[in-house]
Amino acid sequence: MIPLWSRAQQQDYRSRVRGALLGGAIGDALGAGIEFDPLEKIRTDHGPDGVTGYVPAYGRRGTVTDDTQLTLFTVDGLIRAHVRQADGGWHPPTDVHHAYLRWAATQRDWGPDERRKDLGWLGREEWLYAQRAPGSACLSGLSGPDADRLGTLAAPKNPHSKGCGTVMRAAPFGLLLGWEPALVLQLAVECSVLTHGHPTGYLAAGAFAVIVHTVVRGGTVEEGVELALALLADRDGHEETAAALRAALAAVRAGEPSPERVAGLGEGWVAEEALAIGVYCALVAEDVRAGLLLAVNHSGDSDSTGTVCGSLLGALHGETALPAEWLAELEGRGTILQLADDLVLELSHGAELHGPAAGPAWRERYPVG
Repeated sequence: MIPLWSRAQQQDYRSRVRGALLGGAIGDALGAGIEFDPLEKIRTDHGPDGVTGYVPAYGRRGTVTDDTQLTLFTVDGLIRAHVRQADGGWHPPTDVHHAYLRWAATQRDWGPDERRKDLGWLGREEWLYAQRAPGSACLSGLSGPDADRLGTLAAPKNPHSKGCGTVMRAAPFGLLLGWEPALVLQLAVECSVLTHGHPTGYLAAGAFAVIVHTVVRGGTVEEGVELALALLADRDGHEETAAALRAALAAVRAGEPSPERVAGLGEGWVAEEALAIGVYCALVAEDVRAGLLLAVNHSGDSDSTGTVCGSLLGALHGETALPAEWLAELEGRGTILQLADDLVLELSHGAELHGPAAGPAWRERYPVG
């Protein structure tokens, strides 16, 4: 449960949660149409400044990718974990794993299977049933004969993978406001190894969650980075993630922001590079628009770096700071808003929603079994 706050504090928290999920989706959609293009091609196709807004991807403007899809299913899993806790059960990685399996079904099915009782409302959103260049580790970790096995730190899925698919979906763990930062990191790690088992992959996800958590609590991005570095120091295999975060801080001090400085941090295909680029762009952003455009105009995984940066800037400034014209065209905006508000409701009023005196509506939205 989140702390008892004034109405103004509750409204601020809701705005930051909405901002994190919508901002991440906007960054995802800005990068979706140029994800595989080198910077030279981006500038040739869209002008010397690169993209300055949405460009068509998957048949329309404002389209999101697997980054947003998986982020939404992460939230769905976290809500169900809290519903289950009210019944005396508590193991969030299990509920998040089940949520990711429901996401995997959206990548192979034409639409929701109405015979399934576990889908909940999110699993019945037909627009989510679309392949948007899903990462290979996410797909392999959630399909085949080993799909139902829960990856753990002792026996992770894809033990050699540190792809960015573990980072771009990790912002929701940072939205668990009442948690201590070390527990936020641990939960993000335990849910990362469901698909990505390399220490850099899961520790980069944990670090990202801690930075989001710091920002949602009212801190700065830089304070979040410093806290993440302190928590990483005790973790085996933290060196690549820590070095990437320090490189992001050094790039801030190196001079004027530019795509060339972004390129010095990598291309974003692997976890620590996506984290470093997203963090750097959030740190140097004059505003949300400038930060997001810097985060996507580079040679590499533009949608994932946009997702990381957008999640941070949205959490930092709240939903009202997001550019209205980008919000207006964003695919799935209503779904994202609903899920953000449901997370806040569950964390603040869960007992009223599924306690002994509550009706069945909430448990039908978020069934556990």
